[in-house]
Amino acid sequence: MTTYAYLLDLGRCLGCQACVAACKTGNELPQNVQYITISEKSWGKFPTLQSVIENKRCYHCAEAACVSVCPTGALFKEDGLTRLERDKCSGCGYCVDACPFGVPKVAADGLSSKCDGCAEVVKAGGQPWCVKTCPSGALRYGEREEILAEARQRVEFLKTRYPKARLYGESEAGGLGVIVVLPADPETLDLPLNPQIPAAIQTWQKVVQPASLGLTGLAVLTTGLAAFIARRNHHKELERMRQQPMAKAAARPTSDTKESDR
Repeated sequence: MTTYAYLLDLGRCLGCQACVAACKTGNELPQNVQYITISEKSWGKFPTLQSVIENKRCYHCAEAACVSVCPTGALFKEDGLTRLERDKCSGCGYCVDACPFGVPKVAADGLSSKCDGCAEVVKAGGQPWCVKTCPSGALRYGEREEILAEARQRVEFLKTRYPKARLYGESEAGGLGVIVVLPADPETLDLPLNPQIPAAIQTWQKVVQPASLGLTGLAVLTTGLAAFIARRNHHKELERMRQQPMAKAAARPTSDTKESDR
């Protein structure tokens, strides 16, 4: 199976917001919903201050926390990306609490909302909206191995300007679907060094979720047993009602018996 990924080169990002506008328009997002957030990040001390544009989005983790806690299957993995089928979403919000990047949100309609990798556009042979409109080549989309190879080359080039430049996403969270070329350490750019499911959610997965599933299974078993017993009793009652007329007919005196009694 072919695995796809995005390349996000923060060394080239201009902060122009073209990807934000294209994503919002192309996906027909509501007014207060957007899948990409652009901001400026500065670090260091004057006169050696450095700055870069932060481009926050879904990172499409291979070991996606949101997928692992979704009780309805609305969130799932496909082609290396994390898809969302909102029609299946129950609005429980578990994905919001589980994501180490804080990506999924519960929208105004009460359902989960996040980037799904422009699934319909890509399956039709197109490019994701954000990639199509990026004027600086900071964004690319393609097979993950090809994206990784190009990202490594870009990191080496970027080190001439940012000595701490590095790759982010090759192995984090099982390997991300967004390979990021970072000009600095992940923590400097507000990215977790080792993204993991929050401890409270891990406890929920290990203890509460199995217990809930067990109780659900017990409830289903109890309901099934009750239905079986009710059905059996119903058949017994029908048989009893069918036997009553036959018993009355057998007990009724015949005409010969009436003549002999006279």
